[in-house]
Amino acid sequence: MKKPQARSHSPARKPAPQARVRSGKVTRPTHVTTQKVVTTSKTTLPGVRINKYLADQGLASRREVDTLISEGKVLKNGKLARIGDRVLPTDVVTLAGTTKKKQYLAYYKGRGVITHSPAANETDIVTKLKKDYGITDVTPVGRLDKDSEGLIILTNDGRITGPLLDPESLHEKEYSVTVDKNVTPAFCKLMELGVDIEGYRTKPAVVVPSKKNQKRFNLIITEGKKHQIRRMCAALGYQVESLKRVRIINIEVGALKPNQYRKLSGEELASFLSSLGIHQ
Repeated sequence: MKKPQARSHSPARKPAPQARVRSGKVTRPTHVTTQKVVTTSKTTLPGVRINKYLADQGLASRREVDTLISEGKVLKNGKLARIGDRVLPTDVVTLAGTTKKKQYLAYYKGRGVITHSPAANETDIVTKLKKDYGITDVTPVGRLDKDSEGLIILTNDGRITGPLLDPESLHEKEYSVTVDKNVTPAFCKLMELGVDIEGYRTKPAVVVPSKKNQKRFNLIITEGKKHQIRRMCAALGYQVESLKRVRIINIEVGALKPNQYRKLSGEELASFLSSLGIHQ
């Protein structure tokens, strides 16, 4: 005789609550929980901002373009442009008026002089230029450590900042370096291959040992991490005693003495700007 099967004591599954319609709106019972799904999408606006468009043409910096727009000197398709306008390939942009006269200086920053943002009792390049020569309206592009010296470019042309400081552009900067002991072939080779400085490996470089001083060498690099050369030498067991930048691309410090300057012009300036993709 078969035993009757045991009945399940689990309660019967109730059908899921149905949405109710009230006055044309769909509502759910309060005891039903729903998960909110958030989706994001990146919207790409067509064209390019007008200040970037004209800056990319090498006509003015973005800030200068914005100033010209506010002065009513930029037209887009025959109408006054507005700050923030975007330019499509079919648009015609006209730039009227002139921008301020550009100045380019090669300056020898002396040791102890600050490039930017001096603290109390410190002197920066801009203040020293004004005091020594009455020169204003130019600022340094890039920086040199307080204890380093040598060439730095000063200008009022904002177009050169990005191209000159971009490490991907591979623009050469050359330094004369004196360390605390004789430079060996192994040291030179390691510096050229790249040095690990706190998890970052520097890009390939060129080392030219001095024939007159075994503790001195010239180093050509294409980047500029903070205290990079000092950190590279320290990683290989050397301490930097003096550091002088002698060249940026084709601009050389030459016969300049500390805190002296010279104006850049002619073929030297044209070649420099051309290397940055900028038209005079």
